[in-house]
Amino acid sequence: MADAIACYPGASSFRFGDSRVLNAQILDLVRQGRKTVTCDAVLNFAQRGDPLPEPGRIDIALDWDGAPVLAIRTESVARLRFDAVTEDLVAAQGEFCDLEDWRAGYRAYLTRAGLFAPDVEMLVETFTCVEVFA
Repeated sequence: MADAIACYPGASSFRFGDSRVLNAQILDLVRQGRKTVTCDAVLNFAQRGDPLPEPGRIDIALDWDGAPVLAIRTESVARLRFDAVTEDLVAAQGEFCDLEDWRAGYRAYLTRAGLFAPDVEMLVETFTCVEVFA
């Protein structure tokens, strides 16, 4: 882990998803280039103590056990309400069939975190994978 962080000064580390299975699925989609957008409730970052993504910053995506897997560079960040997310953002996330599937998946995820509301503020991050570590 220290080697990965040393390659990218200022990088933070994080895990995609909230389970081992989801984490592995998302990492695979990013490796394949099928996922270039991710999002989460803004409040979830604060609950976890994670910094918000910033355009230009490179961060390290970890597997469920904490090993570095990918380095991603944030290209852009936007905020919008859960109920304002559109189909075009869903396609770039890679793991959902359509907007209805996205809403069901994120409703479940945000409910598990105790954060779901139709107007919850979401942070939408567009990113590029810059390195695969292993």
